[in-house]
Amino acid sequence: MRRLIGEQLGIPERLIHINAGSELILRQLFDRYGQQVHLLAPTYALFPEIARRHTETRLPAEDDFAFDLDALVIPPGTTLTVIVNPNNPNGGIFDMTPLPGLLRRHPQTLFLIDEAFIGLAGKTVAHLVPEHSNLLVTRTFSKAHSLAGFRVGYAILPEAIAGDLNSRNDAYPLARPSQAAAIATLQHENQIHARAAQLHRWTEELAAQVRTLGVRTYPTRTYFFLADFAPRNATEIADRLRRHDILIKPLNDPILGPGHMRITTALPDDNRRFANVLREVLSHV
Repeated sequence: MRRLIGEQLGIPERLIHINAGSELILRQLFDRYGQQVHLLAPTYALFPEIARRHTETRLPAEDDFAFDLDALVIPPGTTLTVIVNPNNPNGGIFDMTPLPGLLRRHPQTLFLIDEAFIGLAGKTVAHLVPEHSNLLVTRTFSKAHSLAGFRVGYAILPEAIAGDLNSRNDAYPLARPSQAAAIATLQHENQIHARAAQLHRWTEELAAQVRTLGVRTYPTRTYFFLADFAPRNATEIADRLRRHDILIKPLNDPILGPGHMRITTALPDDNRRFANVLREVLSHV
């Protein structure tokens, strides 16, 4: 599996670390290097929880969370800067062209690029890892490859960090069925990309239906999007949807406010049912 990943990315095998899910790898990296973390927020909810201390650059909602990485200011003392691309929870992508300059300007800071959703959109920076000793890239098979239950994640890391994690890894970090499933999907990347494109089309159609209800949605390149139900409360909406067996998680971001909710596409028939139920729910809140 490590050999196949290396061949596809053009990365030496020794720079690849595989483990039982990307969350485990992220926790390993934060345990080692997360003394002072800088985040681009809103971001993956796990990161503020596992950072010992963190600062934030707020992505502007009024600009659809777009941000020029050339303008990123790294606070002094930052040990780890985290960029999620495509970003979670809004599904937008960053132009990663400025990244090499950031890496050179901040040689004492590690930059972690979480590419959990890279199979859906965006350009990987994994190929840059051999050139930069402060660049870390994490990935998962749980998203575009649909293997969440198999718990397969991997990272492309500088040689010293990869060697450290690999030397401390369990003798058998993955079950054989998990390895077999991951290898099978790696051998059918064209199908993965085709399905990702289909999921994005369904997502755009669903977002358009939600907008007809007077709800703002933000641009996305993935199979989920962020919706702003303000002045309504997203938690109340989610509770009412749950009564119809529709499960959606409110964002609960203290700065964005209580109206934001991340919505993930389902099959078209299910999306239509969701839109109809949501219309009814919004008429009562």
